[in-house]
Amino acid sequence: MRIAVAGGTGLVGRYVVEELAAAGHEPVVLARSRGVDLVSGAGLDAPMTGVEAVVDVCNLETTSAKKAIRFFESTGRNLLGAGARAGVQHHVLLSIVGLERVGLGYYRGKLRQEEVVTKNGSTPWTIMRATQFHEFPQQVLDRMPGPLAMMPRMRTQPVAAREVAQHLVRLVLGPPQGMAPELAGPRVEELVDMVRRLLRAEGRRRLLVPVTLPGAVGRAMKGGGNLPTGPGSRGTQTFDEWLTQNVRHIAHDGHDGRPGEGG
Repeated sequence: MRIAVAGGTGLVGRYVVEELAAAGHEPVVLARSRGVDLVSGAGLDAPMTGVEAVVDVCNLETTSAKKAIRFFESTGRNLLGAGARAGVQHHVLLSIVGLERVGLGYYRGKLRQEEVVTKNGSTPWTIMRATQFHEFPQQVLDRMPGPLAMMPRMRTQPVAAREVAQHLVRLVLGPPQGMAPELAGPRVEELVDMVRRLLRAEGRRRLLVPVTLPGAVGRAMKGGGNLPTGPGSRGTQTFDEWLTQNVRHIAHDGHDGRPGEGG
């Protein structure tokens, strides 16, 4: 099967491409580095020729609601439009657990992306929400240069990016499900504790100052708004197991710990 992967050069996208190829399918990478601009739609129709299904893991790194909404609405509409013209029969989107409960600007963009998919009216779809990846603590640290890091209090249930990709591949090869069960990791973690363990494993020292973000967003993050609320799939690799395998590569990777990237 010929399957397009939007954001196929990013963290999860690369794993999706690998898993599809290993299963004998033909992944088609849709990304700027491959001459496709998902925001404008330029260069999108040609590679979509013969594509039967799409996995959308494209991403934008921003905290601005305005930028996130503009990006995800544009990319979603362009992908669905190109998919309809190509005769795509299944559109799979990776999203984030807790979008409605945690009102971050980025999350508002992801909500708009979900709305575009669910209301497109033509292509059958599946949306899978996942929790933060094991790379998330490094991402937060990277945004706070210097010896002092103000670390938000946040409960999360981190999951391995490769396991997310494996679930997405299983979904895209099956029938459309609508809203699929949420995917999370095996354990609930505190972000500050994860960062401490990351720094210890890397032999680095940073002064961490735990803070509760103001307003409803901070209360939701601290109170478990990012955690799944019902039964669903659970990954098997813990953060500590992942840390043991990957810590030497983290500082040089620079990948986003949120679901999906690239595009």
